[in-house]
Amino acid sequence: MAAVLALLALVVALAALGVALAGRRTPPARDDLDTVPEDVLGLRQEVAALRAEAAGALRHLGIVRYDAFSDVGGRLSWSVALLDDRGDGVVLTAIHGRSEARSYAKSIASWTCDQPLSPEEQDAVTSARA
Repeated sequence: MAAVLALLALVVALAALGVALAGRRTPPARDDLDTVPEDVLGLRQEVAALRAEAAGALRHLGIVRYDAFSDVGGRLSWSVALLDDRGDGVVLTAIHGRSEARSYAKSIASWTCDQPLSPEEQDAVTSARA
């Protein structure tokens, strides 16, 4: 989350710098990087690094709440998918019954799982992908 906020702050700073520079002179050609101020080049490098780092962040979230058993209400059972941009991550499931609770974790790679997913777990992955 901090990386996303930092990326947003850098984008706003670049936009403000672009507006300030546009009022003083015409922008340099994209292939003429010698005329670009050094601090702008540094900011571009930082933005590129933050984008690369954010690609591996768990940014896709899908959660499904449900009643796992007919005699237990309140939608206390849930499945949550936490995935990055490549669809890699985990699905966590907690099933709550009247006298016990169980939890499960299943690895996800490229939006799929080697183990069978319950319908609720699949719904969580689908929701995270949307």
